[in-house]
Amino acid sequence: MSEALYVGIDLGTSRSSIVASSGARVWMESYVGWPKDFIAQKVLGRQVLFGREALEHRLSLELYRPLERGVIKEGIERNEEAVRELIAHLVSMVKPEKGQKLYAIVGVPADTLKVNKLAIRKAVAEFVHSLMVVSEPFAVAYGLELLDNAMIIDIGAGTVDFCIMHGAIPTEADQKTIYTAGDYIDEQLYSYLSDKYPNSRFTMTMVRKFKEQHAFVGEPPGKVQVELPVDGKPVLHDITTELRRACESILPPIVDTAAEMIARFDPEFQAKVKNNIVLAGGGSLIRGIASYIQDNLKEFGPCKVRTVEDPLFAGSEGALKLAQDMPEKYWEEL
Repeated sequence: MSEALYVGIDLGTSRSSIVASSGARVWMESYVGWPKDFIAQKVLGRQVLFGREALEHRLSLELYRPLERGVIKEGIERNEEAVRELIAHLVSMVKPEKGQKLYAIVGVPADTLKVNKLAIRKAVAEFVHSLMVVSEPFAVAYGLELLDNAMIIDIGAGTVDFCIMHGAIPTEADQKTIYTAGDYIDEQLYSYLSDKYPNSRFTMTMVRKFKEQHAFVGEPPGKVQVELPVDGKPVLHDITTELRRACESILPPIVDTAAEMIARFDPEFQAKVKNNIVLAGGGSLIRGIASYIQDNLKEFGPCKVRTVEDPLFAGSEGALKLAQDMPEKYWEEL
């Protein structure tokens, strides 16, 4: 048997990814579904479906998106089962050898470390040998080696997480989470389109796809048109204004929180942090978002905002790097 397998997992509200020391890299939408009845079981031929496949067959499934704001949803027993299945599926996709020891670091939102730690332990206990739970922006920072005088803003579906790095493991005071994130954009866009096009039929899943395909802030790159059914017939709809309003709705709290955290930081190092701000997470893919945030932070002095190259894997890659570098004494055996 080969040496222990180290894995980094970014367990997200919308998407989850895993990277292993073997070189395997996998991501999937954070959906788990069980067939509704014996007909669905016969049609699908499987006990459980995941990710994109689960979404495509959602009418035949009891479909779960078990993470809400980065936390396992409380009060629904099957959500815990769905998270266990999701993690088991992710781990199986990196193909560990039978009996191989697995060391896993899991990234979660900054404000939910304490809440999530026990739930994540329960979810992964049967799959890994040792575990550490860290904040998602810290994992991103570690992977990019932005360990001193930098700020990571991780814009996910359920949360936006902030972390200031200052050459040491960040404390609670160095991190913050807000909840006006990707899902909030979806809710706003759904509301705006419902008001503008009351005779059109669409679902939140459709709205989420529109956002993922066309999201932008600032000046539009062109007219954004999508097909929506009206009385069963597909009709082109202009959603440019509504999409911009929805995407820009999350920006004031992001700018305010970033400014507040920088203002609380040691004044001798504030300028360095302001010139080293990195956006991560799926929200960093919104066209124009780095420039928008940079322009709105300039009233606090010169600053520079950029985005990570690979938002899908920045968190899990950082978690893997941390796992490989982590001294043995920091690991928690399960």
